[in-house]
Amino acid sequence: MTQTSPTPPAGAPRDNRAHDDRYGWAAGGTMFAGVLLLVDGVLGVIKGIAGIAEDDVYARLGKYVFEFDVTTWGWIHLILGVILIAVGIGLLTGAAMWARALGVAVAGFSIIVNFMWLPYTPVWAIISIAIAIFVIWALCSNGSRSRSTA
Repeated sequence: MTQTSPTPPAGAPRDNRAHDDRYGWAAGGTMFAGVLLLVDGVLGVIKGIAGIAEDDVYARLGKYVFEFDVTTWGWIHLILGVILIAVGIGLLTGAAMWARALGVAVAGFSIIVNFMWLPYTPVWAIISIAIAIFVIWALCSNGSRSRSTA
């Protein structure tokens, strides 16, 4: 004999525990993604200032197709860092839609920039790429589905 739970009457609040269990990690991931964007932005600003102030801070490891001057890379990281900080603050303050969409776009751009930055700091570039991939996952997995049924 199987036992079924009774159907709640119309208008009664639904039990969303199964839904929350499934998307709770992603919701926490969105907040963590905002923090990661903020921290990655601050580190980008620091990388940018180091590249602009001293042209010999970073040494390139061999020949590479994307050969920019280190000062140019400094400006790229500085501008990207400021944008990452703004989007991270937007996510942490609850500006959900524009910050989520811009966060995915900026994290995707960050993956491209860090791939091109590989010859200068390979370990940190790979770490930044992994962080950006997590940010994209977190921002895409906790969309309107979890907010509409909560």
